[in-house]
Amino acid sequence: MFDLGQAKAGLAARDTRAIAKTLRAVDDREPWIAALFSDLHGKLAEHRQKAHVIGITGSPGAGKSTVVDALIAHYRALGQRVGVIAVDPTSPFTGGAILGDRIRMRGHSLDDGVFIRSLATRGALGGLSKSASDSVNVMLAAGFDVVLLETVGVGQDEVDVFKVAQSVVVVLTPGMGDDIQAIKAGILEIADVYLVNKADREGAHKVVSDLKSMLTLMPHPDEQQLPPVIEAVATEKKGIDTLAAALAQHLAYLRGAEAGKKREERRLIAAFLQLFRNEAVWQVEQRVGGGLDAASLRVARGEDPYRVTAEMLATLFR
Repeated sequence: MFDLGQAKAGLAARDTRAIAKTLRAVDDREPWIAALFSDLHGKLAEHRQKAHVIGITGSPGAGKSTVVDALIAHYRALGQRVGVIAVDPTSPFTGGAILGDRIRMRGHSLDDGVFIRSLATRGALGGLSKSASDSVNVMLAAGFDVVLLETVGVGQDEVDVFKVAQSVVVVLTPGMGDDIQAIKAGILEIADVYLVNKADREGAHKVVSDLKSMLTLMPHPDEQQLPPVIEAVATEKKGIDTLAAALAQHLAYLRGAEAGKKREERRLIAAFLQLFRNEAVWQVEQRVGGGLDAASLRVARGEDPYRVTAEMLATLFR
């Protein structure tokens, strides 16, 4: 039985099997996981000062997995160890998930310096799995230099990545529909770098131009300068070096500028509040147990859901 002691020793030794088992324990909500991260708190803070956690988000079909694959190759060429957390949607009907992003990154499957983990959202909104933040912590504890977090690609409300990643890349492509629809998307407001992928397609220059015009009207609240807009063709690795340079510059800003440090403080606060809410909901569900199914059936048969909820909470917190 894999336990807390084995996890701590395995992560310290950067053992691949231990990393995989710890990530599984995180996803399964093993009771000793909280103790693991409490024990490793100081070390995690240390690693976060050395590593770079990068979020890759954007609409489905924008080429996020291809961008991640190209970034892996870039960082590995520099000798850096890369961890990848790729989030896939969970079916609301079957409860299953394809977890297929590793297929696109199979060229790195035999590289000991790369670890790729797919997660299912398990009903979580915001583009991430509930265990994504803790999974990133596992990667940091295992000493990865770069952690790439690819979101599920849910659309305009996919902003939870801001609570986990230090730098956020929003991937856009030409020909994805109405320009105004793209510009109003909530995910654009969390970008530290904009990447217009598939820039060899017609309309790419217009997307770049529209983005730059928009940014003059809606400056990023944290930045002294406007976030860069970069063109790329990820399938050919074009523009990836420029993207990596922009990300390095943003990390230096976070660690060197006072505004960058305040941005990181806000991120940590948002991450804590998300953790608290997730834990609170989970604890309530555990205490309610089978009563939740019975209550759901009552509501399905016509009872007032507000009254049923009030009754359950009154019983729970009596």
